[in-house]
Amino acid sequence: MSTSAPRPTQLLRNFYNSIAYLPSLLAMAYIAVGIVALLPPLSDSQLPALITQLSLTSPDNARSLLAALLGGMISLMVFSFSMVMSVLSQAGGNFSQKLVFGLVSERDHQWVLGHYLGTILYVLMLLIVPNVNENQETWRSIAIYLACAMVIHCLALFIYFIHNVSRSIQVDTVVRDLHLATRHAMEQQRQKESGQQWRYLPAQAPITANRYAIYTDQAGYLPSVNLTALATLAEQLGGVIHLRFHFGEHVVENQPAMMLEASEAPDDSWCKNARDTLVYLDGESIDACFSLGMSQLMEVAIKALSPGINDPGTATLCLHRITDLLCRYLQWQPANTLVDSKGQRRVSWPVERFDSLLHRLFVPLLIYGKQDQSIQLELLKAVKTLSLFTKEENLDALQAMAERILIVLNHLSEHSMDRQFVNEQLNNGEHCLSLPALLPKHEKRLHDA
Repeated sequence: MSTSAPRPTQLLRNFYNSIAYLPSLLAMAYIAVGIVALLPPLSDSQLPALITQLSLTSPDNARSLLAALLGGMISLMVFSFSMVMSVLSQAGGNFSQKLVFGLVSERDHQWVLGHYLGTILYVLMLLIVPNVNENQETWRSIAIYLACAMVIHCLALFIYFIHNVSRSIQVDTVVRDLHLATRHAMEQQRQKESGQQWRYLPAQAPITANRYAIYTDQAGYLPSVNLTALATLAEQLGGVIHLRFHFGEHVVENQPAMMLEASEAPDDSWCKNARDTLVYLDGESIDACFSLGMSQLMEVAIKALSPGINDPGTATLCLHRITDLLCRYLQWQPANTLVDSKGQRRVSWPVERFDSLLHRLFVPLLIYGKQDQSIQLELLKAVKTLSLFTKEENLDALQAMAERILIVLNHLSEHSMDRQFVNEQLNNGEHCLSLPALLPKHEKRLHDA
């Protein structure tokens, strides 16, 4: 397959998701204001008398004021973001690096950066065009007053920026924002799949004939696909398209991403249109794939359990958020099929099973927290809570996870006081699992867990 250049829609999407999106828009808005302030100027006779009284005696001599404002703004901008990078570098030791980039690229931070850049550009434009024609001093004076107001506004933004950055790196705020973002993405997908064309159907038998592979034309993460457009393409050929990747996975170039099941082979134009439905990103996106939010919460918990940090409280906080998200997930079955108006399957995609998701989220916490009794008890409590919301087919996975946690607890509880405390917690609270009343007398080896 030949390598194709990035599509315009892909470039626009990357620009929208980058840190330069809002600063660029605000900078252009400030440049437009600067152009209005310079061209075309209004004479003093065209302005009300009340405004002409605000005119400076000599706007040409305001260059020193504008130069001071420009130097102050540059210093303020450098100081703000040097401080931010220093704080975030320290936060990088406590959180995953992908979260640190998310803190830098927050929309609120982009707004502040855009106002900083726009004010600098506006003041610079006034300095570049210093001359003022006769009887036009008031218009230039208003522009200088506006520059002073912009700088004062940036000072207020500086205070807000310091407060917001210091708050955004707090553990509670990071975990809460991750939790809310994941809940929002889950609810958005749930609403999108509420239509009759979205269904969860059992997997079909393996395709044995008339299968045509569609390959990727670039590398990247695939958090989502334009499934509606893909279904339309499949209906054109009277076939079915099977996606060969989980949403959020990373793919490489020339990797088979789709398998078309149809009576006739697709042409190059059809294949290109099918590839255009793939949405590529350079990194993970919770908005496009909610399960990545749960994975990031698990990564924060693992980071907190590392020997250099040793913060089981943060790990417990993340586990509580993960439990809440899994409970919501158990009450809703994501779709894996898109059908047409006649109910015919047109697009299918793999959906991660609950036991796989449970293993991927809980086993790392089980392993990294294998020396902490409180973490193991919180894991057991989370599994018991999930058993109240699960269906019968997922209960075996929760039972197996609970038994694995009991093996670790049995190894950790060598002292009689520890065993008594754990025994009291085994069946404490409501659950639908089959748990022993006491820890087994014969301890199992830890590596069996």
